Amino acid sequence: MKFIRDSVHGNLQLDDFEVKLTDTPEIQRLRRIKQLGFTYLVYPGANHTRFEHSIGTMYLASRLALNLQLDEDTHSLIRCCAILHDAGHGPFSHVSEGSIESSHEELTSKLIKESQLGDILSEKFSVNEVLKVISGEGPLGHMISGELDVDRMDYLLRDSYFTGVAYGVIDVERLIYNMKLENELLLLDGKGVQAAESMLLARYFMYPSVYQHHTTRIVNSMFRRCLGKLLEKQLINEHEIYRYDDIDIISSARAVNGFIGDIMRRLDNRQLFKRVYSLKLNDIPNPEDIFKMNITSIKKAENDIALDIGAGEEYIMVDIPEYPSFHEMTTPVSVNGDIVPLGDISNLVRALKDARFNHADLCIYLPEKYSEKASELNFIDYLDIPD
Repeated sequence: MKFIRDSVHGNLQLDDFEVKLTDTPEIQRLRRIKQLGFTYLVYPGANHTRFEHSIGTMYLASRLALNLQLDEDTHSLIRCCAILHDAGHGPFSHVSEGSIESSHEELTSKLIKESQLGDILSEKFSVNEVLKVISGEGPLGHMISGELDVDRMDYLLRDSYFTGVAYGVIDVERLIYNMKLENELLLLDGKGVQAAESMLLARYFMYPSVYQHHTTRIVNSMFRRCLGKLLEKQLINEHEIYRYDDIDIISSARAVNGFIGDIMRRLDNRQLFKRVYSLKLNDIPNPEDIFKMNITSIKKAENDIALDIGAGEEYIMVDIPEYPSFHEMTTPVSVNGDIVPLGDISNLVRALKDARFNHADLCIYLPEKYSEKASELNFIDYLDIPD
């Protein structure tokens, strides 16, 4: 038995089997993976890690399992799945996913199968059952990776706490208390609709304030370009990205001359690129068209801009925003014996769906020394936005 003092939830208790899992190198690596990547360059307090988030998710999963009155073995399974759910994250968390083909969920499954984690789990559980839960299959999977899951609850609370941004404060107590299992379906009771709306609002406001903050997007674009070049030169192995931590990538990049080393020095010293163009998605007739732009057309735009201002093509970055999806809108809600999607009974949720492009924009970044030349360009002429 072991206690871990968590900044958000207080004392968290782990049994001997859970300690055995968390003490593996695969889970200890998560202590060296920042939860919010380079967001600490915007919010200096955002230095929390995937490890903290994983044990916090375990705690909330346990609270939900108790509320659902799951049996002891299933309760233990859910706790262990929560500990492992982010084990496959690459360096700087989601930031690295833009440069590799596999998602962190796929890499987590691969890691569990190939490492001692699978052997340890098999002492108590079916490894295939664990993988199903982690990937979000069935009602147990929806607890960890669903519309209103404990993963999301923890990261909103945690990210809000460490950035100092108040928007992520949500009513976890009411959410958990109003969730129930019926006919192999994880449902939200109608009494919990207001808490669910609050969670959606929290995510909506956290996007422009934290996750898609304009400076965070610049930093992330710079790192992804740097990481992409490291992968091109085969200085790191894309297929084993889950074995690297943040320092591994930083050290590798610092040791390389040219563009890669230059970008890492800029990140080290917060000498960031400048945003020279922004196209608000709600200013165009069909915002969805932005997400249809292909890599070839984006690269052509970057090359053409670079040629016109005399810069290296790798220094021009056209950044498509993250698609503002809110899956909580489809959360099944039990109302007077009927099961309906949250979006069908909440005017607020429908309004958020209409407003989701309000803060999203396509941006172009480049080094400050090219800003003056860039100011003379009409950037829309370079962008091949589908009709």
